[in-house]
Amino acid sequence: MTREEIEMRVNEFLVEEFEVDEDIIVPDANLKETLDLDSLDYVDLVVVIEQYFGFKVKGEDFVSIATLKDFYDYIENKVSQTV
Repeated sequence: MTREEIEMRVNEFLVEEFEVDEDIIVPDANLKETLDLDSLDYVDLVVVIEQYFGFKVKGEDFVSIATLKDFYDYIENKVSQTV
């Protein structure tokens, strides 16, 4: 899966599953503040990631994820490890 495919898929589920406005989905957007995700949204996010990308997510993985770019990087790294 390419970086572009990962970004497209992430952006798609943020809009569909979390009702995030497409206009604010930019790489430097802060997941918690800009995207207005609360702790329950993070739980849902883990479930969606596991469904869409097929790998298990640990809660501590999110400690280093602040921006959407960090999130894309994280998923790209995990996807490349499962191939």
